[in-house]
Amino acid sequence: MLDARRHYASLRTLALLPLVLFFPAVVAFFVDPDVAWGEYLGVFFHLSILFLVSRLEAAPWAKAAGYGWVTLDVLAGILVINEIAYDTAWAVRLGAHVLAGVWIVSSSLVSRAWPVRAVGVITGLWLAGYSFVGNVLPEQFLRPAGISILIWFALLAVFDRQAEDRSAAPASPAPA
Repeated sequence: MLDARRHYASLRTLALLPLVLFFPAVVAFFVDPDVAWGEYLGVFFHLSILFLVSRLEAAPWAKAAGYGWVTLDVLAGILVINEIAYDTAWAVRLGAHVLAGVWIVSSSLVSRAWPVRAVGVITGLWLAGYSFVGNVLPEQFLRPAGISILIWFALLAVFDRQAEDRSAAPASPAPA
């Protein structure tokens, strides 16, 4: 039986998984935005984030926003795959990005690493902010957020490793 309290994968692995799954989609955004396989990979990318949401420190309401992001963005991907009107799927995706922004900013602000905090706040604000102007700005204005979220995942992986190294170091003796 699996123990819900046990971590079966490191936070580093959980941050690298969405990075690896999303990287080809980000490249496709620039090269061929209408590529058919992008939505399939996007669904798996978003599902991989479930593990990260559960592991990153954040307030319960922020984690709920993260889970909401995954739910709505998976829905948006499945809508596109099933040829539902693009405008409908796009509106769902933009709503999901508001929740993504809430979770990314909230979980970044409690990180001990300033690069994670800085890139996370920029990424979250960009994702959420674009959702409010996506009806007047072209989708190309969302592309930088795709790059910055890849950087954020990489920073989570790098700085988690350093946090593990610090916690593995022996505690210094108490002064006498």
